[in-house]
Amino acid sequence: MLLSAMLMAASGPVLRFDLEAGARGDGRVAVAADKPYEKGGFGYEPERRGKEFLFSAAVPEGNYRVTVRIGGHVTVKAESRRLMLRDLSTRPGQYVTASFIVNVRTAQLAPPPANAPGGSAVRLKDREKGSYSWDEKLTLEFLGDPHVASIDIEPVDVPTVYLAGDSTVTDQRSEPAASWGQMLPALFGPGVAIANHAESGETLKSFVTELRLDKVLSLIKPGDWLFIQFGHNDQKANWPQTYADAEVAYPAWLRTYLAEARRRGAHPVLVTSPERRNYDGARVRRTLATYGEAARRVAREEHVPLIDLQERTVTLYEALGEARAATLFNEGGKDRTHHNNPGAWFLARAVAAEVATQIPELAAHLKPEARVFDPARPRLEEGQILPSIAESAVRPAGS
Repeated sequence: MLLSAMLMAASGPVLRFDLEAGARGDGRVAVAADKPYEKGGFGYEPERRGKEFLFSAAVPEGNYRVTVRIGGHVTVKAESRRLMLRDLSTRPGQYVTASFIVNVRTAQLAPPPANAPGGSAVRLKDREKGSYSWDEKLTLEFLGDPHVASIDIEPVDVPTVYLAGDSTVTDQRSEPAASWGQMLPALFGPGVAIANHAESGETLKSFVTELRLDKVLSLIKPGDWLFIQFGHNDQKANWPQTYADAEVAYPAWLRTYLAEARRRGAHPVLVTSPERRNYDGARVRRTLATYGEAARRVAREEHVPLIDLQERTVTLYEALGEARAATLFNEGGKDRTHHNNPGAWFLARAVAAEVATQIPELAAHLKPEARVFDPARPRLEEGQILPSIAESAVRPAGS
């Protein structure tokens, strides 16, 4: 069934689907409204909420340009809630065409040679198994009042931004938690891919031992970028196997990541960890201060860009005050580390604005409206993003 939806492009198969009666032909395969996804094929996922739905198509891992012809009032996310298109609106009966890049990956690694250490797959946590982030298909989520006429999926070779980090970066699988890495794709145009390999509870050491860094390094190419943000969990002395002190071990591990990226011709970028929402009066208490300074020192000495998300979040939280800042966090503000959709959006805006000033080659791919953000003057109404269908009361790992 999937083969009949394929046309061949120079870089691989192009999948072309019609989802509505009366949509354009152009060799697309019509998809019945009740066609469930089957492994190796295409169709609808079981999750639905009113008119909102998820659609999947089996593809090899790689980067894909997705072109949708859509109408209504719609927000589009991909894989595990990666924001792609936000609040696109048309007049009744009108359709527009929009494109974006989706990165698809599996956990598989090329097996190491005989007698060599390593493994043949990323060591996924139980909560990651069954996730749309680590499967054999590309999944799209259409939210709001979507009218989806057609979907085209084409493999492309574009520069890729790889994200290595913890729960404040990862693609959070379920509402209401969210992280800045899953908002970042919506701030870039369709000329660059965001490959978010971050995961909750990770440290610089565990990202290596679980073969997550191996996976990134097996895919990264000359001219790609590697954004590195750790600290929340590395500072936990009560995690003895992964603890990294700010003075010696933490900067040494950062330098290892820089070296591995550079050896492959990629551009490393350091990101300081967003602060936790703890206050001493009107000022934010800096629980990650020594780790932020260690990252700044390494960036200066190694001559790599530094995105100072720690300072941007301190400015943001102090500008809002403790009560209003709580509206940017998971669990209605009970969680002081992990953000919700508005908080993740503002952090992604801060990251994009730093890219605009520090990384000109990558900044060229930013959408014009993403180039400037003032954390001292946030507009809370800007952070409202349609929630995904998946919900969970379980707090992300790490703190």
